Amino acid sequence: MNVASRASQLLSSQSIGDLLNSDEAFLFDCDGVIWKGDTLINGVPQTFDMLRSKGKKLVFVTNNSTKSRRQYANKFQSLGISVTEDEIFSSSFAAAMFLKVKNFPKDKKVYVIGGEGILEELELVGYTGLGGQEDGKKTAQWKTNCLFEHDKMVGAVVVGLDPYVNYYKLQS
Repeated sequence: MNVASRASQLLSSQSIGDLLNSDEAFLFDCDGVIWKGDTLINGVPQTFDMLRSKGKKLVFVTNNSTKSRRQYANKFQSLGISVTEDEIFSSSFAAAMFLKVKNFPKDKKVYVIGGEGILEELELVGYTGLGGQEDGKKTAQWKTNCLFEHDKMVGAVVVGLDPYVNYYKLQS
């Protein structure tokens, strides 16, 4: 059986009906699935409307840590799609929740090699994050036989996509 035949079987009205009747929740990746850049992919709003009209739960997942759930909700809104922060699960949120679930002490700081999304999600659960883009222009000080002084209150490091990664951040 060729690929076209299998695809047409997978997308038959019977298989679509079976899928809709058997699952209560649908997970969607964001970048490249719902939008490309700032352009909404055709048919996405209609698909979400149809699933919601059938009482299905929608969850939007992304491994892009540069944005917080709030920033993703704003992006959805800018594209004309109503999505709540509670429907979004991002890697920046996952990192903050991991620390919370592991009872990481609130008096310890979290150094971030990554973007604003991680820092915002950490703050929302009560952690002090430092680093991020703020350290993007800092440079490492290389001195002979010199140890790097770092903040002794840092108890964890969270790493995500960081277009400003540098030796300063790596030595921190």
